[in-house]
This record gives sequence, C-alpha cells and structure tokens, in this order.
Amino acid sequence: MTVRGASAAMPGHTNEIVVKAATRHVNAPIRVTIFGMRVALSIAGSDPTGGAGLQADLQVFRALGVHGSGVVTALTVQDSSKVHEVLPVFPNVVLAQLRKLFADFTPDAVKIGMLASDDVARMVERGLRSLGDAPGERPPIVLDPVFEASDGTRLVERRALAAIQDLVGVTTLITPNLSEAQALTGCDVSTEEGSQLAASALVMNLGAMAALVKGGHRDGPPHDLFAEREGGSVSFTWLEGERIAGEPVHGTGCALASSVTAELAKGASLRDAVDTGRQFVAKAIRNAERLGKRARFLSYTSDNT
Repeated sequence: MTVRGASAAMPGHTNEIVVKAATRHVNAPIRVTIFGMRVALSIAGSDPTGGAGLQADLQVFRALGVHGSGVVTALTVQDSSKVHEVLPVFPNVVLAQLRKLFADFTPDAVKIGMLASDDVARMVERGLRSLGDAPGERPPIVLDPVFEASDGTRLVERRALAAIQDLVGVTTLITPNLSEAQALTGCDVSTEEGSQLAASALVMNLGAMAALVKGGHRDGPPHDLFAEREGGSVSFTWLEGERIAGEPVHGTGCALASSVTAELAKGASLRDAVDTGRQFVAKAIRNAERLGKRARFLSYTSDNT
C-alpha cells in the first residue's frame, strides 16, 4: 500500500518513509511521501581512501542532493597504489543490515557495487527480493558488477559469477565495463557487434531491464552502449564518449553507477539519469586531483551538478 502526500510535497524534494500499519493483522511497511530529501542506498565495499566504493558513493549522493545510506559488503586494505587485501563481511551480517534497513524505510533507489563473495552476493539478492517480486514493486536498482580493481587485484570470488548473474535479474540497470560484460555473458566484446550481443544477453537472457556497457577500455573512441528492453526486443543506442587527458583516475565506475542511482532516486527517467551521470563523471574527471602516491581522485564540486 502506498500513500502519497502530494499536497505537501515539492517536485524533486520528496522522500518516502515507512510506518507500520497499526493493526494486529497487517505489519507491512507503508510508504508515505513527505517533504524532504530522496534516499539512495549503496551496497558496496569499503575503500579507506574514499576514492571508490561505499565512501565515494556517499560523496556522489550528497553532491547530487540525495541522502545516502550504506550497507557494507567488504572491508579492503588499500591505498592510492593498489588493493592489498579484501575481507568480505559475514553474509548473514549483510542480510541483517538489509532487513533492518528495509523494515525501517524503503530507499528511492539502490546501487550495488563490490560484493566480494558468492555468499554475500546471494544474501544481497535475497534482501532485495524482500522489497517485492516484480520490478515495479522494487525501487530502481543499479548494479555495477565490480570484478577487479584497476591494479588487477581480484575483488570478488570467481565462484560468485553465477550468483551475480542471478542478481542481474533484479536490476533496473547494469553498468559493466567490457571485461565484466564478457565474463557475465561469454560474448566477445572486442567489436561493437560483440558489445551489442553482450548487452542483449544481459537484458534478454539474464533479465536486467537495461544495460550500459562502458567502452572506456576499448581501443579507439570510448563510446558507451545503452541497451534497453522494449517488449520482446532490445533497443541499442551508442553514446559518444571522450577520452580526457591525464593520469589514471580512481573510482570512475563507482561514480557513474552512483550518480545514475542518485538521479533515479530523484525521479529521473532511466535514460535521463544515464545522460546526467555520464556528464557528472566527465566533469569530475576534468577536476580530478592527485591524492597519495599514484591515482588522481575525482573531485565533486558545485560545477558537477
């Protein structure tokens, strides 16, 4: 049951909170719209540098005007040079975080990042399905399937592939890079035709509503491919990309997925959210500054929004 207090809300500044139905027969959350910020949830690993992961997601949410909440899936030992160690959170603790959070309030959009282990991925799927079985019953969910760090360190168990493939089926949008798209679908993504086959498989076979296959690792222009389900078929749109000169930048994939999530939380259409997110990240890359020994870090300023 959804109750919307439209008369008290302002466009772009509403939030849905949860109250309990006060009867002995009904104990389901009721979503009530009130004046306030929208809420975006990040389910991701911790990056102590703040350049990626849960910490970066929360920075992006704040920069884009939504309240950020977070569920931690893994701890990492890392600096600006590399990831030294990955420590998954106990899977039952991840599920407990989600269940307690969802019993209290329902976020307006969800971003999933690093999952670390097979069991954590399965607990995240279980927790999200508690929000509803059908896509229309759940808030928008963006999955950034993080497999490796930029230094090549593995960030998720290899055996977790099947669990992540299952998780794709609950998502509104999945945002893999080329190697992640290939791992999830088995398609050769070295050509534009191969990328389209992979995007189609993510949508039609694995069940995502849409896919954004990022082309930053492709030789030549870094165009992204946006694929969206339309009835029984998939539409494809190539989104022009630009290579921005400079040294490596930490956390661009996380920032793209979280900026799209923030826009979805504010009620934007999926395509508009993708366009805004890409522009936001491009500006953050141009403003990036070195922090530590190696990578530059994205800079989120008022100019980004």
